[in-house]
Amino acid sequence: MSIERIGTILPTDDLPATVALLSALFGGPPTFVDGDRWAQFDVGPARVMVAGKDREGDAAALSIKVADLDAAIAALRGVGVALADPVTGPHERRAALDATPGTPWSVVLYEPHDSAKISG
Repeated sequence: MSIERIGTILPTDDLPATVALLSALFGGPPTFVDGDRWAQFDVGPARVMVAGKDREGDAAALSIKVADLDAAIAALRGVGVALADPVTGPHERRAALDATPGTPWSVVLYEPHDSAKISG
């Protein structure tokens, strides 16, 4: 599995307020915003993403950008990791899994659509 980037997805009920707070903390505006559903900040080598409207669940998630989602799913399933089947979002294909029992966060593997790969 070829990992291209690791980040964090933070859920919020108030995307504008969260964007304002993170902009102040990180010293600049987000690098990408999709209405009231998504914003992301590239801070050094890290990406911090904020999920507002239309998010899936209320838990934070470890986000792993992979070069080939299908290959990553096959490799992980091959060693016994249970992942959901991939779904297609507006900017990416993704597959999620729960971390471990009792862990209040999840893991999301994703591969941007070809048109979104430019911005990484």
